[in-house]
Amino acid sequence: MTKINVITTLCLLLGLVQFSQAQMTIEENVKEWERAKVYTKEYLDAMPESGYSLKPTAEIRSFAQQMLHLTDANYGFASAATGEKSPYGMGELEKSTTDLSKANVTKLVLAGYDFVIEGIKKLKPTQLNEKVKVFGRFEMTRAMVLAKDFEHQTHHRGQTTVYLRLAGVTPPQEKLF
Repeated sequence: MTKINVITTLCLLLGLVQFSQAQMTIEENVKEWERAKVYTKEYLDAMPESGYSLKPTAEIRSFAQQMLHLTDANYGFASAATGEKSPYGMGELEKSTTDLSKANVTKLVLAGYDFVIEGIKKLKPTQLNEKVKVFGRFEMTRAMVLAKDFEHQTHHRGQTTVYLRLAGVTPPQEKLF
C-alpha cells in the first residue's frame, strides 16, 4: 500500500470511530427521554391548577397550550423517526383539547412521552442512520429527528419556567443528568 492509501484508510477509520462515538445508542436515547419525561412532569406538578390557563401576554399560549404544543411535536417528530403512527394529527392536541385541567393535560403530556420512548425502544440501532422525511419536507436521519424533537421539547419546557415564576412557583431543579 502506498502512503496515501494508508493515510486515507486511517482517516476513514478515525472518522468512523468518531461518528460511532458521537451518535447516541437506542438505550441512551431512551434514558434521556425518560429523564425528560420526569423533568416535564415536575413542571406539570409544580404549576397549580389555576396556572394552567395562565398566559403571560394575550398573544401567546397558556401554560396548558404550551405543554400540549410540546406534546403535539413529540407525537409528530417521533412518528417520523420511528415509523409508528401517531394517534393525533399535527397540532391537534393544542387546538382541540377542551379539557385543559391539570389532570388531563398531565395525562396527555405523559402519554406523548411514552409514545416517543416506546417508539425508540422498537428501533434497531442501524435504523438510526436511515433517512426519513419530516413534515413532508425535511430529510434527515432518524437520529437527527429524535435530536430535533428533544431540542423542541426542551425549548418549550424551558419557556414554561416563566409561567411558573408568574404563578409564584419556584421551578423544579434542573435535571441535566
